[in-house]
Amino acid sequence: MANFRKRSNEQSLREAIEDMLNAYHYMDKINEMQVIGQWDAIVGRLIARETRGLFIRNRVLYVRLNSPVLKDELGYARSKLIKKLNKAAGCEVITDIAFL
Repeated sequence: MANFRKRSNEQSLREAIEDMLNAYHYMDKINEMQVIGQWDAIVGRLIARETRGLFIRNRVLYVRLNSPVLKDELGYARSKLIKKLNKAAGCEVITDIAFL
């Protein structure tokens, strides 16, 4: 009968994929896309409609907004938004948000 015990140099397919993603720094991009994907759910439909664009560079989320008033209001909630977005991604992806 075949022995199905895991050898020390064997790993699951999931582990192999995660290792490859980490080696090529793709996990960072995947995590960034999770943060951007959660923006609408975190801030709500009304604020999301006023958002023109989102991108992340050097762990800073840049948010383009249509309304200067909304820009100021979201500036007050910056730290709370950072915590919620990182929590939704499951790890610390962003350290700051810049409202443009």
